Amino acid sequence: MYHTDSLKEKIMLFMKILWPIMVTQVSLYAMNLVDTMMSGRVGTNDLAGVAIGSSLWMPIFSGINGILLAVTPIVAQLIGKGRKDQISGSIVQAFYVSLLLAVVVVLAGIVFLHPILGLMDLDPAVYHIAYHYLVGLSLGIIPLFLSSVLRYFFDAQGFTRITMVITVAAVPFNILLNYGLIFGHFGLPQLGGIGAGYATAITYWIILALSIWMTFRLESLRRYKLFIVWAKPSLKAWKEQLAIGVPIGLSIFFEASIFAVVTLLIGMMFTTVTVAAHQIALSFTSLIFMIPLSISMALTIVVGFSVGGDRLEDAKQYGKLGVLGGIGFLAVGAIFLYFFREPIAYLYTTDQEVVMLAGQFFIIAIFYQLSDAAQAGLQGVLRGYKDVQIPFITAFISYWIIGIPAGYLLSVYTDLGAFGFWIGITLGLTCAAIGFLVRLGIVQKRFRVKVLN
Repeated sequence: MYHTDSLKEKIMLFMKILWPIMVTQVSLYAMNLVDTMMSGRVGTNDLAGVAIGSSLWMPIFSGINGILLAVTPIVAQLIGKGRKDQISGSIVQAFYVSLLLAVVVVLAGIVFLHPILGLMDLDPAVYHIAYHYLVGLSLGIIPLFLSSVLRYFFDAQGFTRITMVITVAAVPFNILLNYGLIFGHFGLPQLGGIGAGYATAITYWIILALSIWMTFRLESLRRYKLFIVWAKPSLKAWKEQLAIGVPIGLSIFFEASIFAVVTLLIGMMFTTVTVAAHQIALSFTSLIFMIPLSISMALTIVVGFSVGGDRLEDAKQYGKLGVLGGIGFLAVGAIFLYFFREPIAYLYTTDQEVVMLAGQFFIIAIFYQLSDAAQAGLQGVLRGYKDVQIPFITAFISYWIIGIPAGYLLSVYTDLGAFGFWIGITLGLTCAAIGFLVRLGIVQKRFRVKVLN
């Protein structure tokens, strides 16, 4: 990481940090995509079961991952201030927090998974697949959270290529494990959609092993003596990380959960065909969203580094560069999505009824993605300033007070049906983007006054 003076230098540094994050995010999501696509080839019940299971897991994972994301602005600002000696202790405390969170998630799953699935009145076959898919996936929760801490430790220092290499190396393992466990190849049991959960869990252990190996392999990381020197658990350090991480995690959870809740409501109110079509559209648009999400993560790094070094004009320029870039990318992606919506759906299933319905969902998705890109980039900038409390409240109001109720009302009281939920999502994301933009103006003004004084 280094400070820049010209716009050209900023673009070059930003792209240097961004593109490995982008490859990493797409690769991580490719694992979920492989789960869905391969399960869909087994049958509609398997596709729907994995869709339900994934919809329950993703907001939880996203929320917890958001808590751990606090590592990025903490480390980035420490580097910007020249306090690298404090980084190792912060990472060790983050390990403790991640282990604690993993235990809480597993225990919550043991207690609440059956009751939650029971409320959905699912087809017995779909219920069985969704439940056991999540049981298999739970075996990888601990390595997933630990490797997330290491990832943000790497990324905050600008070593985004390390995570990229690790993730790209893990994807072939995930594909082979899915192929073996879903269809019963390589002497493995044929588990159908359930096998996707176990395959993903094993892949998470592989990612953790590679991440730990890199901390010993590279001199720039070995000096921190991670996994060699262990500081005692510090409640004060936990409080600092959670004060930043919990609002981030809740903001991400509120966003991710609107998609999960919509999937669950569609599963309760509509047919299995509708659930499958909705999941196809959601799965592919989420893959496209990995680009603005990567931009958001890169913005947190460069803005945090600039703020730590009291270079507020640099932080402002990075913000404009990233937010506008994310919106522009999805504008181009929307054109592609419109013309190829049905061929894309055929990648998931051969059921023509599902394909036609998914194509209609894709048309609505074009509009919500632009708002999604804007709110993601703006949140990334705010996190770089360590401003997380007000964005958390903004996210809650936008997604849960406006988005979900509006979608439900449109679905129940108009002829839009399941499409009404997607219009509600679009409305919630748009409100969030406006709220984050207003908040960013206030934060930037406050920091300017602070520096002048």
